[in-house]
Amino acid sequence: MSHPDVELTEETIFTWGAPPLKFGAGASDEVGFEMAGYGVKRVLIVTDPGIHALGAPQRIADNLRRYDIESEIFDGVHVEPTDDSMNKATEYARVQGPWDGFVAVGGGSAIDTAKAINLLTSHPGELMDYINKPIGKAKTPQGQLKPLIAIPTTAGTGSESTAMCVLDILSMKVKTGISHWRLRPTLAVIDPLLTMSLPPEVTAASGMDIVCHAVESYTARYYTTFDRKKPEERVTYCGSNPVSDLWCEKAMDLIARSFRTAVHEGDNLEARSNMMMAATFAGMGFGNSGVHIPHANAYPIAGMVKDYHPAGYPHEEPMVPHGQSVSLTAPEAFRFSFESAPERHLRAAELMDPRADKVNDSREQLPSVLVSLMRDIGIPNGIGGVGYTESDVPDLVPGTMKQQRLLATCPKTPTEDDIADILTKSVSNW
Repeated sequence: MSHPDVELTEETIFTWGAPPLKFGAGASDEVGFEMAGYGVKRVLIVTDPGIHALGAPQRIADNLRRYDIESEIFDGVHVEPTDDSMNKATEYARVQGPWDGFVAVGGGSAIDTAKAINLLTSHPGELMDYINKPIGKAKTPQGQLKPLIAIPTTAGTGSESTAMCVLDILSMKVKTGISHWRLRPTLAVIDPLLTMSLPPEVTAASGMDIVCHAVESYTARYYTTFDRKKPEERVTYCGSNPVSDLWCEKAMDLIARSFRTAVHEGDNLEARSNMMMAATFAGMGFGNSGVHIPHANAYPIAGMVKDYHPAGYPHEEPMVPHGQSVSLTAPEAFRFSFESAPERHLRAAELMDPRADKVNDSREQLPSVLVSLMRDIGIPNGIGGVGYTESDVPDLVPGTMKQQRLLATCPKTPTEDDIADILTKSVSNW
């Protein structure tokens, strides 16, 4: 027993949370019943123009009406949301409100926008008050938010099961986010039928987000290696832990079985279902454990895009889809973090591709599995594939270093030089 006067210096506590789930083909047709359980009368459905055109939001509105719930559809979500797009969405919701609850239908962009609307219409304040430090003030929401049901239409972000909301700050050309357990949706309704029409390029990019969520949080710094926190200092990301690990392992197993099939045979319901499940499982892992270098690098890679227009996405403006941006430096990032947890990196490689040949240098096992997957599904070849050259690296590094919340989760803390080296070696991956 420790002496009563001796303070513990290592962390002994981890936290884990996730919303209730309703999973399966046709689950989105039960939203009215679920929302009625919260006693709501007026709901805002938050979606983007592409998803609206496919008809799912209207079906949900009809379903809500059966339970005497009025709704309105807001389809102004910006794919890869910005502070500007979230402020406009919130303004719309404030003017048209009040609302008793929200339904988000779409990818991470729609779900994250709905989280921001819910936060900013439930509590006073501006976006910057709640955004993570050092960019914002990281204020804590003072009370409950309204019921939010999240219905993902891509197998990717896992935003339906996390307490994060991510956006671009246009003036600073950097991505950042808000992170607090109150942002977590009240219920995640996961209907694989909604992903059947996704183009292969979107399936591939969003699937790489799942891969990085699972592998980053599985290789994240173990929770007991952090300094002990006071109760009010606990953050959503607490490091890898026994509960998050289980979800990540299961997500990697599903990816190994179904990712390539979902990209190459989009009408395969079993593969689509497995990828939806993998996205949610990885969300339950990383949403508590945390992601690290690949995600930290992804923010400036997406935020400083020049002239890259990915196939399968809206073409109005250049963008690097989030799933692509996180994957481009992943092979090199895992070479860097390998020595901090070799057995974790090797286990991840084995789960992701049980049939992969063993390479001589064990540091190369996980990067080689990732590269072979990325080549098979048509991910661009490194940051060079989305328009960057070695001369851009000095401009990208500061954006990565601003993601201290993420870098703190890496078992081997990178310096600016380390990040520059990882980016330089990621100009091409093969």
